Amino acid sequence: MLKGGEGLVYLAHVREVTPEWVAEATGGRLHPGGGPVRDLHWDSREVTPLSLFVALPGTRTHGRTFIPEARAKGANLVLADVPGEATVEVEDPGQGLVRLGKALRRLFPGVVVAVGGSSGKTTTKEALAQGLGFPAPFGNQNTAPPLTRFFFHLDPRAEGAVVELGVDRVGEMAELMALSEPALSVLTALGEEHLQAFGSLRGVVEEEAKLLDAPQALVSLRAKEVLLAFGRYKGEPTYGFGEATFQGRELELLPERTRFRYRHLRVEVPYPGLGPALGALAALAVAELLGKDLEGVAERLAGLRLPPGRMERRVLGGVVFLNDAYNANPLSVKAGLAWLAAQPGRKWVILGEMRELGALAEPLHLEVAEEAARLGLRPLYLGPYAKAQAALGGEAAETLEEAMAWLKARVAPGDLVYLKASRAVGLERILELWDA
Repeated sequence: MLKGGEGLVYLAHVREVTPEWVAEATGGRLHPGGGPVRDLHWDSREVTPLSLFVALPGTRTHGRTFIPEARAKGANLVLADVPGEATVEVEDPGQGLVRLGKALRRLFPGVVVAVGGSSGKTTTKEALAQGLGFPAPFGNQNTAPPLTRFFFHLDPRAEGAVVELGVDRVGEMAELMALSEPALSVLTALGEEHLQAFGSLRGVVEEEAKLLDAPQALVSLRAKEVLLAFGRYKGEPTYGFGEATFQGRELELLPERTRFRYRHLRVEVPYPGLGPALGALAALAVAELLGKDLEGVAERLAGLRLPPGRMERRVLGGVVFLNDAYNANPLSVKAGLAWLAAQPGRKWVILGEMRELGALAEPLHLEVAEEAARLGLRPLYLGPYAKAQAALGGEAAETLEEAMAWLKARVAPGDLVYLKASRAVGLERILELWDA
């Protein structure tokens, strides 16, 4: 296994490729001195013997600076934009890596399913992989470097594989689609995300919609509405809890789990919230498109295990915490608030900053606050827009420690606390502070 926990599907296959093969795959010039490689790394701290080190440009330092360290750790070959011993020299290491990923992908004869969208990607990817019994990258490893490494280790005997495609710059989706060559793609949702790169919701739609260039594509009802608004819907089959091609019925959003009907099946997933339900529904829809046994898929979904920070339930001192703070954008926050508002009993919500929203950050944070007030919730807000949000209904805190003290003074055993923010905020530290 590459990484993962009980019930997860992450296969590792030992493959060995020669320097000559790497040079041909990347279109690079091979300098003598290299040896065969069995792994791939782009972080010199993780380099292992008999691996290929890819010297990528970073935000502060170029990877070529770390070539000596990688060699000292046993790297047999380097992919870089400079000549050197045991080096495949390419003009652009990033593009060289993508070409290498494409070559490795083509060594896999099975079906590849790709998942993309503004929110719910990792949850849906996990539901697909575990429901179908296909290998998948761990967590949200959804960019070119980890996807290339995934295909490096992918066992060619597997029936299929599931990959997540994440974008934060213009042109990245086309690049990842070319790398992964999916036979089928799933678009989970469309909303404001990474607006510093995409500028507006239209820019997001233009980028994410390239996922639909796969031979077959499946679109959630939520994504269909946005595609229609921007003239990008082309009649792809849909899934959702409504009038969809693949329709879930009788949805029950319970405090600890989620249930619904699909065809003749009663489906249950061990996580609360609409996101896990939609992920499970997508897995059943894809299973039907691929001709897989639906009963087996539903049985495996009953044991679904998601990475931390995605509707992760923890009980501390009798207080129920829902840690949904791995990531956040307006779409996912509103979905979380809708679920919370429907739950019985006393409930509290802490909302941290949603990052990478560019010039629209303040109005989008206020839009979320207006939705919380409409649902009858009074969140505690954190971040640069907290005071403006609190003015619409709620309170503001300046630090995580202050937020924890605010909670400690109010919550009682049996209460429900929902945590939501972008990953960089570190809102999950409230759980650590609570434990301490």
